[in-house]
Amino acid sequence: MEDLIANQLVKYLEARGVEHVFGLCGHTNIAVLAALGKSQKIKFVNTRHEQIAAHAADGYARATRKASVLLTHLSPGLTNAATGVANASLDSIPMVVIAGDVPTHYFGKNPHQEVNLHADASQLEIYRPFVKRAWRVDSAHLFPEILEKAFILAESGRPGPVLIDVPMDIFSKKIDTALFERMLANQRQVAKPSLDEATAERMVKTLLEARTPLLYVGGGIMLADAMTELREFAEHLSLPVAHTLMGKGALADDHPLILGMTGFWGTKFINDKCKGADWILGLGTRFSEADCSSWEPEYTFNFPPTQLMQIDIDPSEIGRNYPVAFGAVADLKSALGTLLRVARRIAPNGVKRPELLAEMAANRADFVAGRRENMESAAWPMNPERILADLRQALPRNSIICTDVGWNKNGLAQQYPVYEPGTIFTPGGFATMGFGSPAALGAKLAMPDRVVVALVGDGGFGQNPAALATAFVDDIAVIWVIMNNHAFGTIAGLELAHFGTTFGTVFEKDGESCSPDFAAIARAYGIEGIHIESAAELRPAIEAAIQKKRPVVIDVHMKNVPTPTAGHWNIMDIYSPGTKVHHLATDR
Repeated sequence: MEDLIANQLVKYLEARGVEHVFGLCGHTNIAVLAALGKSQKIKFVNTRHEQIAAHAADGYARATRKASVLLTHLSPGLTNAATGVANASLDSIPMVVIAGDVPTHYFGKNPHQEVNLHADASQLEIYRPFVKRAWRVDSAHLFPEILEKAFILAESGRPGPVLIDVPMDIFSKKIDTALFERMLANQRQVAKPSLDEATAERMVKTLLEARTPLLYVGGGIMLADAMTELREFAEHLSLPVAHTLMGKGALADDHPLILGMTGFWGTKFINDKCKGADWILGLGTRFSEADCSSWEPEYTFNFPPTQLMQIDIDPSEIGRNYPVAFGAVADLKSALGTLLRVARRIAPNGVKRPELLAEMAANRADFVAGRRENMESAAWPMNPERILADLRQALPRNSIICTDVGWNKNGLAQQYPVYEPGTIFTPGGFATMGFGSPAALGAKLAMPDRVVVALVGDGGFGQNPAALATAFVDDIAVIWVIMNNHAFGTIAGLELAHFGTTFGTVFEKDGESCSPDFAAIARAYGIEGIHIESAAELRPAIEAAIQKKRPVVIDVHMKNVPTPTAGHWNIMDIYSPGTKVHHLATDR
């Protein structure tokens, strides 16, 4: 039996359990759109820009922990999506990108919209630096096999995006349906590598013999869905848990063993505890620059004399930035399960560290007390600490927050308590402005019963406001809270501190600060928009938005003050060598 490849593609996606495809139309992919239009199982999430589609697919994959599907047009569609796909790649988010391309019989003729300055029919090369693999379908009969490989690769090992580049005539060719049916006979879940007993025993004994051990966890914990195993292992051996930005929420922030985020936006107490550890077990972390204070030993980590054990699914991460005493390549969920079993056997009564827990609890209390004045301030424009505090009080414990860059990311990671693991979606590796707003669309589609908030700056929201069009059409009940400081605030504070100017970083007209009326923009898209006029109005507005169960935009003006930092980022030494200057407030 024969059928069009476009039809078989949709049937394949249905059989894999795909429920949403994100994207935007173009003349190279409309055969697929026509096939999707007949599907009763898959919803096509139509966006007004491919970057929005890519970030929404990213948010969806973070929520489901399965590969999302992104459909794009050739050339400008593919390049528009590139930022979102690269962001997913650096954060290890599984995604299958299906892109239309010029017809095979036009290769080399420079047809409409082809990218071919240096090579004919090679648009897939644009993605090669950041996807796990890029295929071009040169023969129709190979398409089912490539599609199957793409999903397996996206979700296996260290997850990430893959690209399938499809000349548009391939979508409209007929194929023997048995070629697709053969792929669907494959098992969808495969066993993942774990720790052998001897390695697990060595690691556990090392932690038991250490004087000041701790766990250092990254986003790999969430990708492996290993939060429960992490908590139980930490509890059994009373191991304090520090985390990266991407590891925020791996352990609840009200857990007695939580230390908090390290590095540039970490606190001195947390950084000192890491620097003073004699043994650290790193779990699913790249030890990236901001989390490690530019890897300079006087601030966060000092290897050696601190000794490092490391477990990661990606062998290239073992020892990349710090020397390891010993490491292991393993799936973290399985590995932590083995470590816990061994720990219970070797130390059946566990370990108690009451003095350490008391010290950590006192530090957390002191940290909150030190911020309380700003958290409760009625100042207008609002203090960012008050915005975060009101948001935490208004939201359910299991709410999902999607951030961007700036105070909404850095301040949240440092100061906002996360009570349920895996509920903060933030752009880590790429630190992409414009991520949070559309990522929240995908998160809400994946988790319709959860409250989902896009906590973004005015700069980030202004990059992708057309996400509101999709929210309106598809009734996606995201709440946007825009921390509006009339600037690219973090960069403005950086430039002011080091160069004495805010040129090119603040939003002004004729020397006066200005900002769009985002509430009015929301209403123009058909969405309720609320412009906050005083600090007292914010929390009731958030609570009311939750009850409405429809998309709402809340625009709140905020002071442009820097996120406090006790860490280090050595770009400061490039700007102002030896001065130890970081950021300045532009609201002075």
